[in-house]
Parts: sequence; C-alpha cells; structure tokens
Amino acid sequence: MRRRDLLLATGLGALPAWAATENAPVYDWRSLSYGAGGFIPGFLFHPREKGLLYARTDIGGAYRFDPAGQRWLPLLDHLAKADADLMGVLSLAVDPSDANRVYAACGLYTGEWARKAALLSSTDRGASWQIHELGLKLAGNGPGRGTGERLQVDPARPERLLLGTTQDGLLQSTNRGESFSGLGGFPAKHVSLVLFAGPRTIYAGSHDQPGLFVSTDDGASFTRVAELPSQVPQRAALGPDGSLYVSLAAGDGGSATNPGNARTGSVWRRTPEGQWRNITPVKPGNGQAFGYSGLDVDAKRPGRVVVTTIERWNGGDEIYLSDDFGAHWTPLSPRSSFNASTHPWLQAFQGKTRHPQGHWLADFKIDPHDGDHAVYGTGYGLWMTGNLGAEQVRWAFAVDNLEETAVLGLASPSGGASLLAAMGDVSGAAWDDLAQGPKNGLFLPAGETNRSVAFAELNPAIVARTSDAAAHGGYWSNDGGASWRPFGPSTRNAKTPEGWAAPMGQVAVSAKGGFFVWAPERQAALFSRDHGKTWAACEGWPADRDVALTPVADRAVEGVFYVHDRANGRILVSTDGGASFQPGVTGLPKLENWRTAQLVCAPGQPRDLWLALPDGLLHLPGVDSRPQGVRGVVEPWRVALGKAAEGAAYHAIYVWGRVRVDGNDGTEGLFRSIDAGASWQRINDDRHRYGRLNALAADPLEFGVVYLAPEGRGVIMGKPRA
Repeated sequence: MRRRDLLLATGLGALPAWAATENAPVYDWRSLSYGAGGFIPGFLFHPREKGLLYARTDIGGAYRFDPAGQRWLPLLDHLAKADADLMGVLSLAVDPSDANRVYAACGLYTGEWARKAALLSSTDRGASWQIHELGLKLAGNGPGRGTGERLQVDPARPERLLLGTTQDGLLQSTNRGESFSGLGGFPAKHVSLVLFAGPRTIYAGSHDQPGLFVSTDDGASFTRVAELPSQVPQRAALGPDGSLYVSLAAGDGGSATNPGNARTGSVWRRTPEGQWRNITPVKPGNGQAFGYSGLDVDAKRPGRVVVTTIERWNGGDEIYLSDDFGAHWTPLSPRSSFNASTHPWLQAFQGKTRHPQGHWLADFKIDPHDGDHAVYGTGYGLWMTGNLGAEQVRWAFAVDNLEETAVLGLASPSGGASLLAAMGDVSGAAWDDLAQGPKNGLFLPAGETNRSVAFAELNPAIVARTSDAAAHGGYWSNDGGASWRPFGPSTRNAKTPEGWAAPMGQVAVSAKGGFFVWAPERQAALFSRDHGKTWAACEGWPADRDVALTPVADRAVEGVFYVHDRANGRILVSTDGGASFQPGVTGLPKLENWRTAQLVCAPGQPRDLWLALPDGLLHLPGVDSRPQGVRGVVEPWRVALGKAAEGAAYHAIYVWGRVRVDGNDGTEGLFRSIDAGASWQRINDDRHRYGRLNALAADPLEFGVVYLAPEGRGVIMGKPRA
C-alpha cells in the first residue's frame, strides 16, 4: 500500500507570461481498478470462432473479451460528447459467416432530451465503427434492457438485419444496417427478443403485448404462440436437437420491466415435434414474486439447459441446470463457490446482501465451443466459470478492465489517498495505490449511492461524503477515508415528493476541516461547525430550487465558502463557515436552468476562482479581482487544477470542452494549460473521448496526472508518457 505524504501546495508568486511547449504531450490512458459495479445485461459468443466473446452494458458501452490477457477491452471509448447516449447498448449482434463483423444497437433513453439512437457497425471486431443513424430512440438504460438479443443477423443472408426497438416495433435492414425500414407484420411496439429459428421462421417477443410471436413467412406476418402465457419472453435459445427454450417474466399489470418488479414468470420448451411444455424449475408464488430471464443451452450436449431467476429478492436469485431437456432441475448455488477475494468492495457488498450469485441475472451464456465455460451478468458485474458441469462449480469475478461503475464525484487530495471517488450503487473508495484496486479505503457501508466527496485542503485527513441511503445523508472521516462516522440529524428532506430517496447532493469541507457546507440536491443548504454532528440552515443561500447547486470551499482560508448563484449572475461568499452568504462577485451572465456551469477554487491564495460558463472560462485571481476571460476556451464543460509544471508559476489547468486550435471554431477534447490559460494543448485523442464526463480532477502532487469520471466507465487516469 502507498499512502501519500501529507504535503500541501505552497504559495504561488506572480504569474509570468510564457509560452507552452510546442509539441502536444502524449498521454497514456487506463481504467483504475475497482471491479465493475454496474449492470451487465447481455453477452454474445461468436458461434464459429472460439474465444470471441462480447458484453454489453446499459450505460458504459460494449466490451470484447481478451482470452490471452483474461481481461475486457472497451470498444466505445471513442464516442464524443454529442454521441454519449450511444454508450447505452440495447443489443449486440455478430455475423455468423464473418467473425470480424459486429453490430451494436445504441441509445440510452427515449425522452425528448435524449439523442436519437444509432446502429454501430464494425468490420474489425469493434476496433473501429461506422455510425448509422436510426431516426428513432432506444432505451439502452430503460425498462426491458435485460431482454434479448433483439438485434440479429440473418444467417442465410448476412446483409439482412432485424432490430427490435423500444417503441417503434420490428425493423429490417437489407444493407448491413446502413438503413432500416419497418417490418409491418409484427403487431407490437416494444420488442423483447428476435430469433432466427430456421428457413423462413422467425420468433419475436413483446413487452407491450406480452407474448411470443412466430413468423413462418420470413417476417411478412406474425401470429401469437397460443400455448404460452401472457408473459414477456426474456431469452430464447435453440438446442442442438431442434428444441426451442424460452424464459418469461411479467410485472405488475402483465408487462415485464426487466429489470424492474417482476412478479411472475415461467420457462417453456418447444420439442422438435412442435409440442410446447412448461418446464419451469420453481413456480413463483407462496410469497415469492420473481420471473425467469437468463437462459442458454449447451451447443454440443443435447438436453443441457441453464436458466436463471430474476428479481427473486426474497431468498436471492438462483441458477438452475438441467441435463434432461428441463424435466428435472438442479439449483447451482449449493454446489457453487464465488471467489470475490480480488475485489474487497464486492466482499463487503456480498456480506451485506448474503446472496453471492448476485441480482438482476438477466443473461447467462454457455460457450458454444466449450460447454464448461459459461458467463452470466448481474447488477454489479459478471461471474465466469470454466467447470460448469463439475460437482463443485467455481465462479470468478472476471471483470478485469471492465469498469462500468457510475462515478459521480472525484477529488485528488493534497495528501493521504491519491484519489477519492463517490459512486452510484457501490458507495466508492479512496485509492492509496493507483496500481491496484482500493482495499483499506472503501466507503462503507457498501451498496449505497454516494453523490459527492470532499476534503480539507490544509488538513486532508478530514473528508466528507454524501449518501442517498445514509440515515442522515452522509459521513465524515478524520483519517483520510480509512474509517467513517455518520452525519447527525438535520432538517433536510430525505424523500422526494414522489416518495423516492432524495439525492443528497454536494458537500464542501473548509480549508482546515472545521466547517462543512452541505447542499442536498434542490434543497436549502446546511452548515456544520462540528463535523456534521449538528446542522443549521445557511442564510442567504440562493432561493432557486430548479437546479442542483454546489458549495465550494476556499482552499487557503479557513471557513470561507462560495456558491455560484446562476439565476442571478452572482458568486455568493460566506466568511463565517457557511452560516451566511452575501454577494461577492456580481455582473455575471444569468443562466437558464438547462445550462451548466462549474465553479472551482485554486489552492495557495485566497479567493482564486475559476468559473466555467456555457460560453467561456472566467478567472478571478484573488480578493477584489475582476473576472478575466480566458482566450481560446469556447465551451468549457469541466475544469480542474493540478500540480504546476516544473518551472511554472501557476497550477496546471485542465479543461474538458471545446478550445480553439489553429484558429478553428473549437475542437472538442481534454486540454491542459501550464501558463495560467494563456495557451492550451490537447492531451487526449479521438480514441479516448469517453462520451460524457461526470467529474474531472487533477493530481496536486504529481504534474500531468488527471482523473476522469465518464458516465458508466469507472475512473480513467491519464498520465504523460515518459
């Protein structure tokens, strides 16, 4: 373990005008190890090439498995901010006749504000992609995302693709996905799966009209399979003997939202002779509400089929195996072992849930080339085995380099841990050693959504974080995150008007750690003089509740805080530990609710502020200074400050956004300035854009090191190449 010395940034002298280096620095980018942390709803083995395996995630893109390195390779890190919604992969498909071709149906949401979906096609196994716009929207992170696969390549005509959409029915492409048109014979709008089952025979499932439909005329018309119940087909697989297996689930009102409140379900087999048989391992009921989802067959062993429950919260989900076509089933959990030793956060999470198999078991796949090799996904990662048929099945949490954690806040302290990260669903951690996953710095309890984390610049052992699930909204630490104490009671609203857990928003810690200011999302801010034991309302806090506001601590003077009052074009200042705020900077642009901004404070001298506005970057270099516009920065989306370059008089500044390069209107990228914003150099490239960043931080003790929190990609570290 490496624990950084508690060194502090020194005072900074005058800022000379000097030029940045002529050549742009070359950076290496890599995921910091944490260990998955997000929902993995689908896997895809290539039917003809051994070792070729893909995984899709709901918010973090797609991956290909590297058998030699036993690690996952991210495939969509090249996506720009405008294409960030394409990180939500609703379905994957491979061409059975060409192992190099892979397709991805991408789109995060169906709301008016969401980007329209696209079909991504690759001829080099995902190393590069073409984007074909679909002109509609898909819910890669919406209800039903765990079903499928709903994108399929016709094995008889590989130029033909079928795509089941979220709200636009079944589509067909005859030119390898370059364009699609409606396949009018399918009656439903929300398609759950598509399966080519033989010459001119196609099966398709529906969410909005729960049931399985079949076409025997190559998709011209479909009829509902009358033998099956009004439940949503989740997965379907053809056995080597010609049997068809289908797993089903249904939620409240008959429709299934997978994941989301499955109330019942079943498993069915269609024999080669055409007879349908109910082969459900355990029927829901008697106080147990759940459905069935993950399903697959052994391609070389007729009769072997595996199926999983989904959302069996009472007792935990189960995996069932049959070797006689579903006539008899064996639960795998009593004969399974789960090795979580390489991921301490998972050990803590399992200790909390007591269900090592995991939850949201939406997909289970058996390697078509090796029936002992299998993989399944959960709401927090994936498990893989190489001895599925053994008496004792050994499962490994095989998530090396698959980092889908939703990181919501980052901070790189002036001493102690190298990095602090607040995460959705899995709490977060402090990294003592960036070369390996966090061990002693876990944010406990595990399994909560942490919104923010902050430290005291002049006493970095003092740390605070907010948590939606915490009894009083957050925790604080006096040992740099090695141990935690809960906040005390406050007047904040713990629930939204709809009854959900209210987002606990942002917290700031004063320079020496004696004061906290906490702004629960869209609520009045609170301050504490006793490390969160007691709280009182901040007077003068902006009245606007339509946006989430962020308190910012001065990093040189104890007890001073700031907040950007967006609606009124002001920066408010508190000099009494957050008890009251008054206007400190006025005359700034007034922002509409939908426009974003970020205020950060530099260490070293009082009131050294940087404000990223939608159309420019402002610098306020000290008390009583006037805002100064920074040339060349067209549209800053995130800004951070880190250790100064050797010989430089000011911190290195990092901006994710659009910056003018060679006189153009603005190039998107991650930029660095080592001369207080006089000049900028791009430090990323088009292969490392990561869609949308939730947070950005820079290391105050190691020049050039920067940390990114892409939406759904864990923590990415950039470091200058030696």
